Amino acid sequence: MLERLLRLDYKLFFYINNVWQNSVLDAIVPWLREPYIWAPLYLFLLLFVTINYGWKGFWWIVFFLLTFGLADQASLYIKEAVGRLRPCRDPLMQHFVRVLVVYCPGSGSFTSSHAANHFALGTFCFLTFRHISKLYASLFFVWALLICYAQVYVGVHYPLDVIGGGVLGIIIGTLSAGFFQRRIRLEPELTT
Repeated sequence: MLERLLRLDYKLFFYINNVWQNSVLDAIVPWLREPYIWAPLYLFLLLFVTINYGWKGFWWIVFFLLTFGLADQASLYIKEAVGRLRPCRDPLMQHFVRVLVVYCPGSGSFTSSHAANHFALGTFCFLTFRHISKLYASLFFVWALLICYAQVYVGVHYPLDVIGGGVLGIIIGTLSAGFFQRRIRLEPELTT
């Protein structure tokens, strides 16, 4: 069963990294995984919660950062425990991998920290903002999916790595948002 799953993982990686590619995607997709590209989103969220929710917005930012930190550390722990090589470092695979980033990280591949971090943040944002608009809040999952796809497309992760990271992130984001919603919950500040 595991061998069959890994074969499917390699096959899907090959399609995403080699077959389903073109020059336009080669120019755009590597940028999706860069944190500074998303800086305007982070700035918007910071301003949105502080302007609309006052001190509750401050606590939202604290939980947002804690969610990120927990997902990142949990993913690093799993990476060290599993020790799976990245496609761009795997001696059996590296000749077939198109690496579209400047370097191939030396850390383990499973789970993807990008996937864990962004799905944790996406889940946290969805669960804390869905009272405003479920449609707009669900865009956080699209954001996380784009980043996960980019990780495979550029050759630094296998699909199972980002799926594992995504599941880990959803669990952490759900726990963090659940605690936040029970204790603080975003509601507009009342002004008199």
